[in-house]
Amino acid sequence: MFKIKFVAFILLSTLTLTSCQTVSEKIDEKTTLEENELSKWLNKTESELKIQYGKPDKVEFLRTRNRNYIYTSAKLKIKCERKFEINQNNVVIGFSSKNCF
Repeated sequence: MFKIKFVAFILLSTLTLTSCQTVSEKIDEKTTLEENELSKWLNKTESELKIQYGKPDKVEFLRTRNRNYIYTSAKLKIKCERKFEINQNNVVIGFSSKNCF
């Protein structure tokens, strides 16, 4: 009886660890795809960004006289936030993404 419980415990532990690793790999893959997609916007104009994403949900003005355009959305109650930094020449110079899968 003890051997059966021990074998069952080992099998369940292995399955749990394997599934956690799979989820982690999928999240890493989606994050890489998101970064590749957003990096295409570097050195594009503000107007091109607005054509694709529309009016930003929020605009933050930075001390460097640059501004962040913030776009938010929700999927399965998970809030996705994308920030694009726009310089004084109205060109995208940076981005960040949070919880966007």
